[in-house]
Amino acid sequence: MEYRGIAASPGIAMGPPFCFRQLRFHVEKESAQSAPENVERWESARRDAVEELRKLVVQVDDDQRMIFEAHIDIAQDCEIDEMVRKQILEEGTSAEWAVQKAFGVFRDMLAEIEDPIFAERAADLDDVQRRILRFLGGAQQVRLDALPYPVVLVADDLLPSDTAMLDRKNVLGIVTQTGGMTSHSAILARSFGIPAVLGVPNAIAALENAAQIILDGTRGIVISGPSQDLLEQYRQAQCQAEAHAAAAKRYLRKPAALKDGRPMQVGLNIGGADYPKDCGQYDFVGLFRTEFLYMNSDHLPTEEEQFAAYRQVLQCAGDRTVTLRTLDIGGDKTLPYLKLPEEMNPFLGKRALRLCLEQEDLFQTQLCAALRASAYGNLRLMFPMVGSLEDIDRAKECVRRAMRTLERRGKACNGNIPLGIMIEIPAIAELAGQAAQEVDFASIGTNDLCQYLYAADRLNPDCTEYYQCFGPAFLRVLERIIQVFRAAGKEICVCGELAGDTRATALLAAMGLEKYSVNASQLPALKQEMASFTMDEAKELKQKVWKARTQAEILAQIEAFQDNHKEGVQEK
Repeated sequence: MEYRGIAASPGIAMGPPFCFRQLRFHVEKESAQSAPENVERWESARRDAVEELRKLVVQVDDDQRMIFEAHIDIAQDCEIDEMVRKQILEEGTSAEWAVQKAFGVFRDMLAEIEDPIFAERAADLDDVQRRILRFLGGAQQVRLDALPYPVVLVADDLLPSDTAMLDRKNVLGIVTQTGGMTSHSAILARSFGIPAVLGVPNAIAALENAAQIILDGTRGIVISGPSQDLLEQYRQAQCQAEAHAAAAKRYLRKPAALKDGRPMQVGLNIGGADYPKDCGQYDFVGLFRTEFLYMNSDHLPTEEEQFAAYRQVLQCAGDRTVTLRTLDIGGDKTLPYLKLPEEMNPFLGKRALRLCLEQEDLFQTQLCAALRASAYGNLRLMFPMVGSLEDIDRAKECVRRAMRTLERRGKACNGNIPLGIMIEIPAIAELAGQAAQEVDFASIGTNDLCQYLYAADRLNPDCTEYYQCFGPAFLRVLERIIQVFRAAGKEICVCGELAGDTRATALLAAMGLEKYSVNASQLPALKQEMASFTMDEAKELKQKVWKARTQAEILAQIEAFQDNHKEGVQEK
């Protein structure tokens, strides 16, 4: 039997299902204890939850650390604390009832916001609530960090703490009944490299009695009770994928180049001040996301805090260029301590550069910190969410103002720091020629540019078919931007998801792109793909693609191209 869901993390998994059910709590409103005793129980459970979360923070990687630091903030939230205490003292309820009531109020507030991001962030509240209830009741949850044998994990959903503590050697794949591409289950599965299919209706009931299941995380399919022939087909596909990944690792320390020897440049996308270790050979840092410094803090980072973080990244980068993207908050990224305007559609509202231009003090603090750090390395500034030439003018004036401030204070900085923009709004893409005259470089943010071009929310699974990053219209927009900047003698890079998608590598090269910036884990496969084709072959592919009418036809052309060149990858 075949079941369909969301292809959330690529790869193939085969094995017996292990059905995981969350611990259920029976909460009584009345309490045998007095109100002061219940307040004390609440305080104790909250302290224990925070302490447990702090232990988790030091055990996990950057992506997970952000999640659990946010959980600590929730557990220590003053409004929740006040609401719980008021419920206990004024209504005389049990601590458990008060916790459930308070968290429910906040969860309902999120549910009223018509945005899938906020709906999925309710998982954070659920996770913290369950952790506190567990300490109040002394209950024990089934542990996922010590599974007895390799399994395909099947659950209604996995809370962040469940996913972070997975026994990775024994979790072959993940199937959930709920969740989407932006849920914690999806984010952490991709981080771990675990194949995952999410949003499979009634998955537990459908799969719990199966002896064997196949999970295809690339196609979003789960198969129960597969035949031996089908199992063998998937085993062969799995072996091929593993061999391809192993071969890619040989390129980790090689320079990026096409099969004909033409050199290419590959860079890193990084977040926060934690610099990736042992990334092999790369040429530059194409995207330094600074918002993580804000998201990992309980306050607006001071100039000194930012300066120290930026200088640390520059010191780690050595002689390499580091492109610092100024604060990109809004849309799906919020700060608990910064009140943002309530908007019907935050992705089209006051976010990123728009927000910084309005909140001048916030922007000047960051610019001063970045400019001071520029004296310690090869730093460039890049502004996100630029929609007009006026945006560029205003951003450049803000930089000049920060330079004048530092001059008065006697602080050193690079007075000729290169300034660039993110091209992610169709309006500035249309004005690419004029924009190229105003800036030193640009980077194409393919994620937002594609969703704005097609008016398709990239985070909404119901819009997947409309979000066409290989669609004819989008590819033509990309080529025009690349060609215009090259003609102006200005650097152009792609730093969005498309840069790390090896299906796009040859096409981007044929368009004239020479700089790709990706996550560290994507570097080996990207360099391997580059080594599989010549520039002439890439241009032949582009000619065929430009004759295609649909995304499906284009992807078919790319698949045939890659199949023909797999055997041509040679170690240099």
